[in-house]
Amino acid sequence: MPPKIVSIVEEANTQASYENHPIAQMNDQVVRISVMTEPYHWHHHPNSDETFLSVEGELIIEFEDGTQVLRPGQLITVPKGVRHRTRPGGARSVNLTFEAHDAESVS
Repeated sequence: MPPKIVSIVEEANTQASYENHPIAQMNDQVVRISVMTEPYHWHHHPNSDETFLSVEGELIIEFEDGTQVLRPGQLITVPKGVRHRTRPGGARSVNLTFEAHDAESVS
């Protein structure tokens, strides 16, 4: 049986204010899709870097010492242990995150 094709458009089709679920796994990594209309809380990942790829809308990533804004097609990696929080730059943001399958999230 051939590998399954994942549709980002279908996976992002939600009315939830925050939706984050895995859409692919490879080796010891997981790819998640995140759809948000409201901020996510401050947290860090002590055992995994986290890479964000903006797909739709602006994704604002706040750090304790500054802010980065991702537009569609832009990517950033947050090193493990760095506290951050995310929020949409407009009404809605859709992004993919790549991290270790066993990544811990600490508030």
